[in-house]
Amino acid sequence: MLYYLYTIFHLNLFQYITVRAGFAFFIAFIFTLLLLPRFIQWAQQKNSYQPIYSLAPEHHQKKGSTPTMGGVVFTFTTLLASFLSAKISNHFVIAAFLLICSYLYIGFIDDWGKVVKKSNTSGLTAKQKFLLQILFAFGVSLYLFFIAHLDSHLFIPFYKYPLFDMHLFALLFWTLVIVATSNAVNLTDGLDGLATVPSLFALASLGIISYLTGHAILSSYLLLPKISGAGELSVVAAAYAGSLIAFLWYNCHPAQIFMGDSGSLPLGAFIGYIAVVAKSEILLLLIGFVFVMEAVSVIIQVGSYKLRGRRVFLMAPIHHHFEEKKWDESKIIVRFWIIAFITNIIALITLKIR
Repeated sequence: MLYYLYTIFHLNLFQYITVRAGFAFFIAFIFTLLLLPRFIQWAQQKNSYQPIYSLAPEHHQKKGSTPTMGGVVFTFTTLLASFLSAKISNHFVIAAFLLICSYLYIGFIDDWGKVVKKSNTSGLTAKQKFLLQILFAFGVSLYLFFIAHLDSHLFIPFYKYPLFDMHLFALLFWTLVIVATSNAVNLTDGLDGLATVPSLFALASLGIISYLTGHAILSSYLLLPKISGAGELSVVAAAYAGSLIAFLWYNCHPAQIFMGDSGSLPLGAFIGYIAVVAKSEILLLLIGFVFVMEAVSVIIQVGSYKLRGRRVFLMAPIHHHFEEKKWDESKIIVRFWIIAFITNIIALITLKIR
């Protein structure tokens, strides 16, 4: 909307992506800060609580009275702020909206089923959730390939040329990146604020990278792939960051509300999506290192138990392992935040080493 104030009324201030990203950040921040207390109050009145998983660490059971589905609020404010600030005719913005809304739908259906039936095993089955994730991610990948005409070359850090053109295989690869990132963020969302801050760091890094790849001069200077129109995604990333900071006000330990699958699934999907558009799929392993660590810990635990009948960790995901080792929850959270900050700084440094 702000972009069209520039095109219609020639308000040059709004032609700049950085300015509109700033507006998006504060619009999302303010609306989330205003809406969340009301949502928390409504959720408490409606007993909108998600029962804690019975196999989670024992002290988690006391969190059973904390409202969930806070992700509905910050995802909505992200979409609102993006709609008001971004160039909504941009193909990458349209695809981002489609992806966020579709994954919000999956998360909401899953959360609502658990809340209504007061059972952590209700909602969508793992198979249903996974199939829907693949379906929606593949649909967005088709849009990127055939309508947005996104470059299908694969790039890696430290090397300025593409390795090869994935052609139609890019559809499967992009789907994998989106689905894997969505589930990795979902697995990380197990402690108060644990997924929120690493997501903020990832959004900041990927927002910067998408802006650079969409900028003809800067992308050429840094030897980055030039993706025309990708810079508009930094506006959506800024909106997401603003809403998450406001959400953290209520989600920090001890949390007054959880994001639920309604928040973690679309958030992770968007992080994976912006990495795809910005040609940073491999760099995402560093940008989202905490998410990778959490997901890999689950894979190792399950694989080891099925193959050897032994567990590698005391409990998975890995943040539960440290809880079982009697680390204080706040210490685990802050140390994971520090790891996420360091790995994102390293990821940004790699942009100049090519």
